[in-house]
Amino acid sequence: MVNATSPEAVPGRIVLLTTSHRVAPGLLSWPAWQALRAADTVLCADGAHPQLPYLREAGIAVTEASPTAQELVDACAGGRTAVVVATGEGEPALTDGLARLASSGRVRMPELELLPASYDLPGARLLDLVQVMDRIRLECPWSSRQTHEGLAKYGIEEAYELVEAIEAGDRDELREELGDVLLQVVFHSRIAEEDPDAPFSVDDVAGGIVAKLIHRHPHVFGEETAETPEDVKEHWLRTKAEEKRRSSVTEGVPLGQPGLALTAKLASRVRTAGLDVPLPQGDGIGYELLALAVRAEADGVDPEAALRAAARVYRDAIRQTEGQGTGGAGD
Repeated sequence: MVNATSPEAVPGRIVLLTTSHRVAPGLLSWPAWQALRAADTVLCADGAHPQLPYLREAGIAVTEASPTAQELVDACAGGRTAVVVATGEGEPALTDGLARLASSGRVRMPELELLPASYDLPGARLLDLVQVMDRIRLECPWSSRQTHEGLAKYGIEEAYELVEAIEAGDRDELREELGDVLLQVVFHSRIAEEDPDAPFSVDDVAGGIVAKLIHRHPHVFGEETAETPEDVKEHWLRTKAEEKRRSSVTEGVPLGQPGLALTAKLASRVRTAGLDVPLPQGDGIGYELLALAVRAEADGVDPEAALRAAARVYRDAIRQTEGQGTGGAGD
C-alpha cells in the first residue's frame, strides 16, 4: 500500500506551455526550454503544432496525445513532471477537467503551472489582420475583385467617419473607426502585391513610413535637439523640404479635398513659406468663403471643423423645430 512518504505519493508537476502563433516557432523563453528539457513527459494533442519540429530538432521527445485530466495526474505520480504543449485553443477541456478534480477534494493534485513560452510584442495583432486580409483576398468573391480605384471612395468615407467619432468624443466609436481606416491600408497593400509592374506589400508600406518618421525626427533619433513644438515643426518642415525638393509650396496639396480644408492648407503653406500673396478678388460666395477660410487658418482655427460644429448646431435646431410640429412628415 502506498503511504504518504513513499515516492509514489509525491504528486509531481504539470506545466501547461503556451505559445503565440505570432512569434516564429522555436523562439521560446529560457524557462520554457528548461521546463521542456527537465520534463519526464512532453505531450501535445496537435500533431501539426508548429512548435513540434523545432522541439524534436532540439532533442525533446514529444508524444502526440490528448490525455484526460486523470490520466495526466496519474502520469505525474512519483514526483514526475509532465509538460503539455498547448494548442491554439489553450486546452480548455483539459484545464476544466483538472479544475474539477482539484475541487473534488478526492485527488492529491500535482503542482500546476501555466508557463508562457513566447509573448506577443506590441502590435502583434497586426499580423493577424494581415493574415485575415490575405485569406479574404484569395477566397472572398467580392474582395478578390476589388481594385485601388474601386476602394477609393471607402477610404474617404472611413476618414470622415473617423473624424466624426473624434469630434463626438465617442471612445468605442473611435476604436472601431480606427480599425476601419487601418483595414483600408491593409486592403490596398494586399492589392498592391499583385501589381505585375510595381508590386509592394504592407511591409514595404510600414518600412517606408518608419524610415520617414526616423528621418523627420532627428531630435529623437539623431543628434539635434527640440525643446518646443515649434522646434519640432521646424525640423519636420526642413527635412520634408529636403526630401521633396519641390518647386512650389502648392505641390503635394490634394485638390480633391473639401474646399475649406484645401483653402486652409494653401494658406498654411503660404504663411509657413513667408510669402506675401494677395487674395484674389472676385464676385460670388466662393471668394467670400476663400477669405473666411484664410482668416480662420491665420487665427489657428480649422475652418472645416468649425463649419461642422456649426452644422451640428444647425442640425439640432432643425430637429427641435421638427419636434415642435403637430404633424408627421407624411401628413
